[in-house]
Amino acid sequence: MQKAQAQSYTGSRTQTFSLILTSMLIALVFVATLLLNIKLPITANGGLVHLGTAMLFIAAFLFGPKKAAIAGAVGMGLFDLYAGWTLWAPFTIVARGLQGYIVGKIAWSNGRNGTSVAFNLLGVIISVPVMLAVYYLCEGVLYGNWIAPVASIPGNLVQNVVGIIVAIPVCVALKKISFFKK
Repeated sequence: MQKAQAQSYTGSRTQTFSLILTSMLIALVFVATLLLNIKLPITANGGLVHLGTAMLFIAAFLFGPKKAAIAGAVGMGLFDLYAGWTLWAPFTIVARGLQGYIVGKIAWSNGRNGTSVAFNLLGVIISVPVMLAVYYLCEGVLYGNWIAPVASIPGNLVQNVVGIIVAIPVCVALKKISFFKK
């Protein structure tokens, strides 16, 4: 009887820790998007380069696809709601959820656990066209124009490049800490 209770308690602690960690990742993505952003003068609706993308990549490299998908989708979706980009929130949830999942899935494939810089970079490279496609399709539908969304692509590319330039060295350093050596 006590063994079953001990296992239940351990499982409960693990679930609680996972929930707290996921919540913290959501908050980090939100704050990095909110406080560290630059509006680009590219198009009428602009473009936003922010460090939320770097936090999404960091979450994917350190914690895998599920936590990264949730952190990216919810963190950046909340930013859209908070910052007045409300119309974009559902699309951001899809685009960034998919992006986080793809990066994490590739970075954590075959037991790598985000330790391979090459596979981390590959995950980002494969995820970027997916993110671009979701935003392009959504913008095309919203504006009823398939040419105008092309103007958003450079800003989205810059955002992803900045994200990877920040995320890779941060994760290389963090992977040296015992907590992240999984």
